[in-house]
Amino acid sequence: MNALAARIHDALPQTQCTRCGYPDCAGYAQAVADGQADINQCPPGGAEGVARLARLTGREPLPLDPQFGTEGPRAMAVIDEAWCIGCTLCLDACPTDAIVGINKRMHTVIEAHCTGCELCIPVCPVDCISLEVETPGRSGWQAWSQVQAEAALQRYKLHGEHRRADRRKSERDAPAIAEPQAADTRKRSIVEAALARARAASPQQRPPAAKP
Repeated sequence: MNALAARIHDALPQTQCTRCGYPDCAGYAQAVADGQADINQCPPGGAEGVARLARLTGREPLPLDPQFGTEGPRAMAVIDEAWCIGCTLCLDACPTDAIVGINKRMHTVIEAHCTGCELCIPVCPVDCISLEVETPGRSGWQAWSQVQAEAALQRYKLHGEHRRADRRKSERDAPAIAEPQAADTRKRSIVEAALARARAASPQQRPPAAKP
């Protein structure tokens, strides 16, 4: 990351939500610095975030590009623990390790660590994760702070270290060529078994969750 990219990175909210089209805030910062991305692709930063990047890059401020999302209140993920099957898919998806739980046991969200990135929602096979508005009437940087951004970045770095450590352990414990396929097979088996238990425990369909 060059000097300009580092300054841009420091000005981002560090939600790691990927809505900008890049895998993380650092990737977006570098793309902006390289002239490969516009300054209006970060919905969590909102209009103030665009203004920050405009000042850093010398570009004209722009409205948020709607194809990447819209500015809104900060949300927090909430897990319906009665329906959680403990598949652990959300643990892998959460960029700040804000979800705690173990295989085949219910999970829960640590409110202070959740950035509202929404990445846990599409991976849940039983649709037991919803969003609750945390900052009604406040959006963008009015709903977030530099202290929270810095804490989220540190947790994201730790999350990356944990994942790298897990990969190294997997490579040591299983043949390298068979490990990815074996891991996928194990994950599918866990999810299928958990879904079967959930269907057996509750034959009636759960009513749809209320939208935030």
